[in-house]
Amino acid sequence: MITHLQAASPGARADTLLVFLPGAFLKLEDFEREGFVSAVREHNLAADVMLVDANVSYYYDQSFIERLHAGVIEPQRARGYQSIWLVGISIGGFGALIHELARPGRVDGIVALAPYLGRRPLGAEILKAGGLRAWRQPDGPPPDDEADRKLWPWLQQYADPAASRHIPPLYLGYGLSDRFAANHRLLAEVLPEGHVFTTEGGHDWPQWADLWRQMLDVLPLPVHSAAPVPLTVDV
Repeated sequence: MITHLQAASPGARADTLLVFLPGAFLKLEDFEREGFVSAVREHNLAADVMLVDANVSYYYDQSFIERLHAGVIEPQRARGYQSIWLVGISIGGFGALIHELARPGRVDGIVALAPYLGRRPLGAEILKAGGLRAWRQPDGPPPDDEADRKLWPWLQQYADPAASRHIPPLYLGYGLSDRFAANHRLLAEVLPEGHVFTTEGGHDWPQWADLWRQMLDVLPLPVHSAAPVPLTVDV
């Protein structure tokens, strides 16, 4: 994966890294153009930013998880980051979630902005069952090509306070008219208070930028309070 690292302070490395995953057919530089990186700086967060060119083809050939794990998460852990958060838009949010499903415990938090959460018929099935708390996966392992059948049972852990202590905190944001909003509402019902953000509008950058700025006011991320650690690795 092509990546671009921006340090929180010139010539220094923070202890926290925010990894941005774009939506389908979006470019890593879009995060800069739409103000995502500048918003981090405006909030005085002691967090470096890594923009990742997670091409949509990686989802189609099912190589995304290993590419993100081996090409981004593990190398950055080795370089000394103590906390890594994934920030994904649309299919990038889906990617952040399925990575944690496949590689549990490797990140410390997830921000999912208007995430793709799977097929609408499956969402309708969950809704008909009474929501995510009441829904039960049919017996038998799901087919390998039905990642959403694997994801929703994992997401049910957020409905259980005991189980949710063992998975990363998840923050969800979506537009009320987003084409995926029906599935977003199913997930929102099981997330803790203060972890769900909404805005008017649909599935586009104005909504995502608004949501991101809302979230930055409350995300448990460190702010600058001490001298930065000098960078020792050229990325």
